[in-house]
Amino acid sequence: MHDLNILLEKIYEKTLKAAERNLHKIPYTADGNGNFDDMTDINVCWWTNGFWAGMLWQLYGYRENGLLREGAEEIEAKLDRNLLDAGGMDHDSGFKWLLTSGASLTLTGSRASRNRLLLAADNLAGRFNLMGKYIRAWNDSGDGRNAGLAIIDCMMNLPLLYRASELTNDPRYRFIAEAHAHTAMERFVRPDGSCEHIVVFDPETGTVVDKPGGQGMGPGSAWTRGQAWGIYGFTLSWRHTGNMDYLDTAGKIADFFIAHIPASGLIPVDFMQDTGCPWEDGIAAACAACGLLELGRATGEERYSMAAERLLTALWEKRCDLDPARDNLLTHCSVAYHDARHNFPIVYGDYFFTEALLKLAGRETFLW
Repeated sequence: MHDLNILLEKIYEKTLKAAERNLHKIPYTADGNGNFDDMTDINVCWWTNGFWAGMLWQLYGYRENGLLREGAEEIEAKLDRNLLDAGGMDHDSGFKWLLTSGASLTLTGSRASRNRLLLAADNLAGRFNLMGKYIRAWNDSGDGRNAGLAIIDCMMNLPLLYRASELTNDPRYRFIAEAHAHTAMERFVRPDGSCEHIVVFDPETGTVVDKPGGQGMGPGSAWTRGQAWGIYGFTLSWRHTGNMDYLDTAGKIADFFIAHIPASGLIPVDFMQDTGCPWEDGIAAACAACGLLELGRATGEERYSMAAERLLTALWEKRCDLDPARDNLLTHCSVAYHDARHNFPIVYGDYFFTEALLKLAGRETFLW
């Protein structure tokens, strides 16, 4: 990728300035002037609350700076409120504590961070449904309506369990992660390599009862971020276990994704949406690039890394804001196809974009 080192320097310097302006915030999105919001008191349990800390840690690993560490450690401490809120603990513990406590443990050796990571892993393991062999996704108000829901996103949370097994020499965490990954292979991945977003199980019997469209266009469609979770998530499960079935599954999903990349290199919210629909998801592109780069390393197949570079080049050249006076990087992200808002900044798009560029340069810190 042309001028990769120059781009990384610009992102590093821009993020330092953003960190100074947002030292006490947990950002989710940015307003029209490029100013980050703050989730600290809006919803400290929000599932994306680890990504800004993860981005600060990634850039701290790239070049140590006390401000980056300070900002990341403050967010980790704030998330203790989440750890103490049973209703706020869900399947996204990997996103929150791998990128905060896991990163801190890797880069500083913090014992407090190790403790937090294991507490989060214990909670995630407790969401496992033995009958359906899946990790339950969202919570409910206690009526059990969501007890049978599992989602493809959870493939990215499994590394929290793998890491807990490695830290404790206790295989029970890994057994749960592998059981969920096998269920995802069988129930989420279609013959053509596309993925379901949601699979609904009968929580009492484990029988599949529905496969709704979720955050994609509708049942049977291909929500692009879900495909990205699948590529990266199955590759990570292979990295932690060596199980070739996971790597083969990641390759199958990757082949589907690559075959549907538009000529522009910009990824839509759903691969099945009308070609005239302008809604994009830079998060799907950036996360898929991370997975494709990891998959390319694992398989030695250059086509995966070439596809990743194509995605990253399109983001850099067409959808990246490098103005140091503005906080966000990516400009065109989306939460879901049927969401009211599209093509706006979202913090985890910036995280995956930064991780992918560092990975491409061989400078990333492995946090998964």
